Amino acid sequence: MNPISVDNVVSAYRFYAPHYDRLFGAVLEPGRRALTQAAYALRPGSILEVGVGTGLTLSRYPASSAIVGIDISDDMLDIARERAAALAGRNIHLTAMNAEAMDFPDGCFDCVAIPYVLSVTPHPERMVAEIRRVCRKDGTILILNHFSGSRFWWFLERMVRPLSNRIGFRSDFCFDEQILKYNWEILSVRKVNFLGLSRLVVVRNR
Repeated sequence: MNPISVDNVVSAYRFYAPHYDRLFGAVLEPGRRALTQAAYALRPGSILEVGVGTGLTLSRYPASSAIVGIDISDDMLDIARERAAALAGRNIHLTAMNAEAMDFPDGCFDCVAIPYVLSVTPHPERMVAEIRRVCRKDGTILILNHFSGSRFWWFLERMVRPLSNRIGFRSDFCFDEQILKYNWEILSVRKVNFLGLSRLVVVRNR
């Protein structure tokens, strides 16, 4: 798996921030919609979104849920804060934080959502360990991500692979290695976005 550093991610998303919604808004929207619908069906008391970015999902979580969104990019968070401010009366708190070392106590969230972030973090296994720590026992983890191996996307993945540290995400990201190796309970896996570009994985935090 190609290396990515925190500096790579921060630098890449400093560039992406003003253009993110135009570049990745519509094309990745079906996956976001599927993720927020899954969260809405749960009606959890609290939701942590890891990698909240520009806040494109915030308005679609249950209004009754307390929402915490974290991101390593202050540039992305500035835009998310504007979105959150427009959602009057909602319990939303946004803060800059590295998801590989979170400041939250154990088991403090009912649901953790991770949209398009797992292949962006420098050490995915550290992020998974932190996500499982802060999600309560038998809570729900929603992972939305691209996983490599699709015949249709093979050529593009190969083209992008050498650029991982510059563009801030990995194209070679194996589902078996990054999802199936953990001793959690996978409730469902669903292909989303154009031609199955991404998958939504619903996990119970056993």
